Amino acid sequence: MDIANAFALLSNFVLVPAIAYGAQLALGALGVTIIFGILRFANFAHGEMMSFGAMAAILATWGLQAAGIGIDPLPTALLALPVGILAAVAMALLTDRFVFRFYRRKRSNPIVFAIVSVGVMFVMAGLIRIIIGPDDQSFADGARFLFTVRDFREATGLEQGIGVKQTQLITVVVALVVVAALFWFLQKTRWGKAMRAYSDDEDLALLSGINPEKIVMIAWVISAALAAIAGTLYGLDKTYKPFIFLQILLPIFAATILGGIGQPVGAVLGGFIVAFSEVTVTYAFKRFLAYLGPDGWAPEGLVQLLSTDYKFAVSFVILVAVLLVRPTGIIRGKVI
Repeated sequence: MDIANAFALLSNFVLVPAIAYGAQLALGALGVTIIFGILRFANFAHGEMMSFGAMAAILATWGLQAAGIGIDPLPTALLALPVGILAAVAMALLTDRFVFRFYRRKRSNPIVFAIVSVGVMFVMAGLIRIIIGPDDQSFADGARFLFTVRDFREATGLEQGIGVKQTQLITVVVALVVVAALFWFLQKTRWGKAMRAYSDDEDLALLSGINPEKIVMIAWVISAALAAIAGTLYGLDKTYKPFIFLQILLPIFAATILGGIGQPVGAVLGGFIVAFSEVTVTYAFKRFLAYLGPDGWAPEGLVQLLSTDYKFAVSFVILVAVLLVRPTGIIRGKVI
């Protein structure tokens, strides 16, 4: 019974939150990976693109809620998500048209592109704060839990319970569908194969008749759509904080580099590794260990390696360790 209680406790505070968070990071890392695979630069504006897409979805959600339109018990934001995707795609294409295309035609160094993306990031961040403000925004509605800790306790008779939020299940399901659709597109469709060929050898792809501008456009569309979905799901699962998406960029880049930059499979794997690392390292294991020890025994301290205030430090350590030990990441080979 004590082992079952320990597992329930760990599941409620570590396993379930980490799976949902890992799905969000995986979607964000895939967006960074797609841009790197095609344009060969680290897009530091990706976090703000997540925020921009989520902001558009929030504004559309408020409009639907005001009109009395919903899909209860599911959150109304699912209906508004296409608006967020379209807004993010439009912003990405406009940014490419008026900013990145200029440097692409000059064949600028990837470092120049990365620096330019930092400028785009600040401009986009300012625009977001002008439109929606700097405060936290809540837009989730519908049923909050699939089942609560109390329901689990009553059903199992355990002292500890597991609660699963509806947004956590939605995050995992949407992430599975989106990732499966992306891999199908890259592996089976004409334009997906063209993207892979362009990523592998740009000159040979051009000789084969592949239109580079279309490839770049598709890459931006996919990356922006992934950003909008990831940002909206993160906001639904937690809350929308305009400033948090700049911080989320660190674990997203850590996941991208850990998995192997330019590797979609690695991005997904890296997202979950980073998520589980952050949640596990910042969890206080005192009660968990008390269940596994003798009756009446409990550790004196919280048995917590890091406070939750320092969870992003875990991503930083992972990022530095990977760059020092294995810069190629977990998965080596061709990008995309």
